[in-house]
Amino acid sequence: MSSFSLAVRDSTTMLRRNLLHARRYPSLTLNLLLTPIMLLLLFVYIFGDVMSAGIGGGADRSAYIAYVVPGILLMTVGGTVVGTAVSVSNDMTEGIIDRFRTMAIHRGSVLIGHVVGSVLQCVMSVVLVGAVAVAIGFRSTDATALEWLAALGLLVLFATALTWIAVGMGLISPNAEAASNNAMPMILLPLLSSAFVPVDAMPGWFRPIAEYQPFTPVIETLRGLLLGSGIGHNGWLAVLWCLGLAVLGYFWSAAKFNRDPK
Repeated sequence: MSSFSLAVRDSTTMLRRNLLHARRYPSLTLNLLLTPIMLLLLFVYIFGDVMSAGIGGGADRSAYIAYVVPGILLMTVGGTVVGTAVSVSNDMTEGIIDRFRTMAIHRGSVLIGHVVGSVLQCVMSVVLVGAVAVAIGFRSTDATALEWLAALGLLVLFATALTWIAVGMGLISPNAEAASNNAMPMILLPLLSSAFVPVDAMPGWFRPIAEYQPFTPVIETLRGLLLGSGIGHNGWLAVLWCLGLAVLGYFWSAAKFNRDPK
């Protein structure tokens, strides 16, 4: 077999391993999935009318559902990749990686299995949260089929970028608890973005924090695609953030993983 065929075979095996782990130990994924669902229900049913009036939509809860769902979907991605950081840290500290290093397998297949498995879990989590959003009233009637496809592609690209960053965080963490703490910005940054209120409605001193971070342009792009509205310059900013984070996470993770153990 060629080296490429071996890499594909070993990566597929590692992907199957990670999916089996996720199926056998679903508690971490479910706990991380509950956070965006609870926030969605909280902001729609408790704060929906007030928040809608505050952003200029009148006291209309349905208008706020349309606004908040894209941010909640990206928060779901951020929460899911926290589980990836924990899983990678467990592999590094429990000795299985030392065992893999002695076997005739493609070295990068371990990380590829984690990344592909995490992206698949992100997509499934987004589908579940999206189903809850539809059940409580979210509609995307103005978006075309092409815009839906672009939204899905953006979600997959963003999930891939965050997953590589999460893998690096897992590799540098001494244990699973530290990995979870290191990956917390994946959950906190959406709270400091335009997920719940427009950037223009924020205090002037806080506005740069929300504007110059990866989640805001991705949220605005996803919002425009799902609602069939304009995305302006946010589209290329979102793609640049995704590609930049993916490249940074990949080289960081590869360097840490390929470093000989002490």
